[in-house]
Amino acid sequence: MSHDALEALQLERLKEMAVYCYEKIGFYHRSFDEAGIDPRSIESLADIEKFPFTVKQDLRDNYPFGMWALDKRDAMRVHASSGTTGQATVVGYTRHDLDVWGECFARDIAYTGHDEPAILQVCYGYGLFTGGLGADGGGLAMNCLTVPMSSGNTKRQIQVMKDFETDILACTPSYALNIADKAIEEGYDPASEFAVSSAILGAEPCSENMRHEIENKLGVKVHDIYGLSEVMGPGVACECAEQHGLHVAEDHFLIEILDPDTHQPVPEGEWGEIVLTSLDREASPLIRYRTRDISRFLPGACPCGVTHRRIDRLQGRTDDMLIIRGVNVFPSQIEQVITEFKEVTPHYQIILSTKGSLDAVELDIETIPEFDFDEIRQVEDLKRRIGAELKSNLQIKVDLKLVAPHDIVRSEGKAKRVIDNREVKNAWEGK
Repeated sequence: MSHDALEALQLERLKEMAVYCYEKIGFYHRSFDEAGIDPRSIESLADIEKFPFTVKQDLRDNYPFGMWALDKRDAMRVHASSGTTGQATVVGYTRHDLDVWGECFARDIAYTGHDEPAILQVCYGYGLFTGGLGADGGGLAMNCLTVPMSSGNTKRQIQVMKDFETDILACTPSYALNIADKAIEEGYDPASEFAVSSAILGAEPCSENMRHEIENKLGVKVHDIYGLSEVMGPGVACECAEQHGLHVAEDHFLIEILDPDTHQPVPEGEWGEIVLTSLDREASPLIRYRTRDISRFLPGACPCGVTHRRIDRLQGRTDDMLIIRGVNVFPSQIEQVITEFKEVTPHYQIILSTKGSLDAVELDIETIPEFDFDEIRQVEDLKRRIGAELKSNLQIKVDLKLVAPHDIVRSEGKAKRVIDNREVKNAWEGK
């Protein structure tokens, strides 16, 4: 489809979606009325700029089903965030929505170059998290032999990958590297002994160095995939074989890239915040959802022939959310966990650095004055207990360091909770 024809399809669907949201979702009825917007007034795609934004807090405020366009019993599946920062964000899917999701991820499988049914090993977590079931649905839509491994049990992942002759691996970049390293430790040479040739990796940033290390160790071509549970899940955009930009599924999503401060569109090639609008979702569509993700439109046509526009690989976020090995976590969540321990104070810092091709996370926590550092057993026991709670509550693992009172510099303004010493920092800074 030419891009002109694609834009005509987007406009047709946008007109229908605006009215659908206004008539079916109380939040949008109120929001449009307060903004003085008539959803039937859309004449061009540029008219989307007149509509108010939707943010994650809106989904939390309308928990659980206030942002749905239909009764919960008319949906076929539900996904949700962990809710550890407050109320969870809850999203629904009809049969149509699941079909679209499967189609979008199936395209991403096709981008890997497999033109016949492949063997897809899914190592994203299954459950309320969208990763596992999203990739699974794509595999089924693409007629793949889909292996629902979920995450963890790395030794078995390696055995299955070898014995089943897996063609495509779907997981986070850090876990792909972990699988590669463990396989090499066990005496395998995955690049020459395993059949896997492609990896669809998402849910966390992946530097170029990390991408190359995964490709070299596993003997694969890495394809970056983008998605977020509020909008659909993985499959909103994905890299083709050219590995230069992610094609957005523009027939299902209208994408804007805006200056996060002025809220105006940025020129092609400049960095801004991704804002997404559902074009044909039935259960829980969103209008102008601010993702907080930073990317840019890439100019020109892609040599692969796909006409859908490309965005660059994500370069960070506009808020303070951290992504630690594929898990979204806020500093306030960490604070909530550590302040449950009487031996420490609320003063802490999260220090991000680069070790090899991976992001390393160190958590420095101040102890109370009475804490005895000379009791090594006591120190190790406290670190173990805090680490276990972080793993249990937030599903994260960090390097813990207990420090003496006042070792962490105080601030006269906002406390600086995150120190970013990584080699590749947020590309929004200075751009």
